Amino acid sequence: MSGGLYSMEERTFDTTLDLKAVKPYGDTMNDGKTQLSFTLPVPAGAEGVEAAKQLMKKMGFENPQVSYFKELTDGFTFFNCYGNCTHTVDYESIYVPKVESTTWSMEETDKFVKENIGRKIVVLGASTGTDAHTVGIDAVMNMKGYAGHYGLERYEMIEALNMGSQVLNEDFIAKAIEIGADVLLVSQTVTQKDVHIKNLIELIEMLEAEGLRDKMLVICGGARITHELAKELGYDAGFGTGTYADDVASYAVQELAKRLNK
Repeated sequence: MSGGLYSMEERTFDTTLDLKAVKPYGDTMNDGKTQLSFTLPVPAGAEGVEAAKQLMKKMGFENPQVSYFKELTDGFTFFNCYGNCTHTVDYESIYVPKVESTTWSMEETDKFVKENIGRKIVVLGASTGTDAHTVGIDAVMNMKGYAGHYGLERYEMIEALNMGSQVLNEDFIAKAIEIGADVLLVSQTVTQKDVHIKNLIELIEMLEAEGLRDKMLVICGGARITHELAKELGYDAGFGTGTYADDVASYAVQELAKRLNK
């Protein structure tokens, strides 16, 4: 032991992991230890604490404990809780639809476009509808990118235009026609009352009405976007949390090349 930290050789773990019955891990394997927090529309006090515990029991937690609570405003209280989860999931049976592509570096993507498409790819992006947030679309489109992943504006073989936020779907489509876009990127951050679903569906319906849907690759992204949801809504692909510009660019050029070679 050095500096108060155990080496990997000195650590001992419970090896009773069963991937067919996975539950949360806290101190020991299979103990179900879980931390969760929520707000209840009740005053802070003993009754509120008991309400939080009873809710946890109904969620399937044993030995529920409220470690911290604080009144946020009159009649609303935040709770930080712990408990032992009694439920398990069969990890080995899980299937998650994913974007089928190989993620390349910027240089690899540019090289692929030169060799397989032979011209610059035109990409139009925006946060559409009432969404005023640009963090997501900027991370993918802007030259500086995010977390060391350069945005599409830096790619040699991609002509990228970021329209920003609160772009009406009709204006987005009009600009796509004007610049001859190959790829449309839609970012949705504001998701209260599932407004992102309505907005995403509207865009696809408008593209179909104009006879443009099959002429462009249409991709959406955001914190609550999954590839499965995107496909259900009529998009070619969806990118959620943990994906970057290089994931989007790699998929887009590979898919475009497939379509051109059909």
